[in-house]
Amino acid sequence: MARAPSFCGVVLAAGASSRMGRDKALLPWRGGTFLSETIDLLVPYTDLVIVVGGENRTTLESIVHSAGAFLVVNREPERGQFSSLRIGIQEVLNRGRDAAIISLVDRPPCRPETVAQLKNRFLQRAPEGVWAVVPRYQEHHGHPILVGREMIDAFLRAPAGSTARDVEHQNTSRIEYAAVDDAMVVANVDTPEDYERIVHG
Repeated sequence: MARAPSFCGVVLAAGASSRMGRDKALLPWRGGTFLSETIDLLVPYTDLVIVVGGENRTTLESIVHSAGAFLVVNREPERGQFSSLRIGIQEVLNRGRDAAIISLVDRPPCRPETVAQLKNRFLQRAPEGVWAVVPRYQEHHGHPILVGREMIDAFLRAPAGSTARDVEHQNTSRIEYAAVDDAMVVANVDTPEDYERIVHG
């Protein structure tokens, strides 16, 4: 019988937030911030949570450490989100885990029951050859995504200049797109107007 995977949470938080004009990780949300609430969301479903910061690392440290999470740094965040993803999932392997729940800090966290649904789906389908589970809301794909060791390896082996989407497209037969009833999985926040719509929507 195959051993159940051990999960890390990975929060990608190294972006410059240039269109927002302030660090999206620090946007207020339900008594905390996008970052603190995302960490709190992932903690019950993972062994530990890793946050990937960039030039904002000093402003993230207190939030990360007070939540019991771990901060790793992308020294070249200008290389884009995929570079942060690879740093985060390499840290998953470094810490002896073999699966990850990957979330982006530039969107409000989804509902806990959504994470539970996605994790249960992954655990059911991974023995059948599924490498990742991606939430789908009204035909749009979102986050968090759940990835196993095979998908982690595919991300890490990808050629320089690749994107996460490139790797996803190369492995669609190994990915399950799971329908969820949670608009937050696709609620991207890029601008102050986006944030105001989410807060007051």
